[in-house]
Amino acid sequence: MLLPVAGLVAAGVVSAFAAVRPAGPTRAPRAASAAVGVTGPTRPPGTASPPVKPVQLTVEVNGDLLIHSPIYERALVLGHGHYDFTPMLREVAPYIRGADLAICHVETPMTPRPPSGYPVFNTPPALATAIAATGWKICDTASNHSLDQGQYGIDQTGDALSRAGVLHTGSFSSAAAAKQTLIVTVKGVRVAFLAFTEMTNGEPLPHPWSVNLATVANVRRAARLARQRGAQVVIVNFHWGEEGQTAPTAFQSNLARALAPDPDITAIVGQHVHVVQPISRVDGKFVVYGEGNLLSNEDSTCCRAATQDGMLVMLHITVDGTRSRVASIRYVPVWVRHPDYLVLPVGDALRRHLAPAGELRASYDRTVAAAGRSPGLVEPIPLSLP
Repeated sequence: MLLPVAGLVAAGVVSAFAAVRPAGPTRAPRAASAAVGVTGPTRPPGTASPPVKPVQLTVEVNGDLLIHSPIYERALVLGHGHYDFTPMLREVAPYIRGADLAICHVETPMTPRPPSGYPVFNTPPALATAIAATGWKICDTASNHSLDQGQYGIDQTGDALSRAGVLHTGSFSSAAAAKQTLIVTVKGVRVAFLAFTEMTNGEPLPHPWSVNLATVANVRRAARLARQRGAQVVIVNFHWGEEGQTAPTAFQSNLARALAPDPDITAIVGQHVHVVQPISRVDGKFVVYGEGNLLSNEDSTCCRAATQDGMLVMLHITVDGTRSRVASIRYVPVWVRHPDYLVLPVGDALRRHLAPAGELRASYDRTVAAAGRSPGLVEPIPLSLP
């Protein structure tokens, strides 16, 4: 039985998480039968092996961390002279920590240079500390803004995340790093995370390996390599689509249709358009086209009301040996409160009167209408608002 995320949070259940060194091109998969210190049979000769019980994992993914200048200015106030983004994320932290594995999306580079917002971003590296404190274990760094600070920005972003103890992929500091596969072990299951971007805002790559670009061939090759390196689950993340557009573009639809039949891929998730997009089944496989914004300054004054919306998506994955599938999805609609940029789970915020009820209800309705629902397969948390 798949436990709802709310139940996991209430019970305080967080699984053991073991990071595995990213698998390099020369690393051979460890034999499944290898054992250390075993000198004799572990069961009577001739008896059958006991059946291996499938493992249930909950993997959390979410929308953009898009750090406009008002957000880092607020972080400076919260930190009393140094940048502290952690308070803005405190309300979503229980959901992040309640998942077996939580993955974030860092859209903007982080370097020690003076911070800047749109259109050429540079985010204080303190964001990495907040990411770790909130509970994310992995972050994707492939986006249209990956090259806003050039190769220097890619290098510094990776360094900031590494110092904070957060694994990362999608943009790389060397050709050797780009050849590795990010694989972590969660509840005894090896999970690979791959990240790609459709665009770099017209900026040429400093090196062919600097940022993963989203093509069918690139993704198939990476997914196949992840399986060869021992991954039992392969999650593919795309930064794709047309900003402000709820419906998937032709690029998104075509890429999803091309990759969904690939047996090496377990799930496809995405961000970039800053509004929530549908959760669909393509060739029997779940595709989360767009999770909206998680933390940004966007709202109806600049863009659309829906740019204050996002969702924490919980992929409930069943793993049976080398086979894995997303059995169901639950998602938590979230809304960014202005002007303090506190990210609010809508249901909790309504119950605790943390924002105007009308705005929270409107956000919930927009998110559910865009993401969709299917009883037992795709459902919001909560299922309805009081």
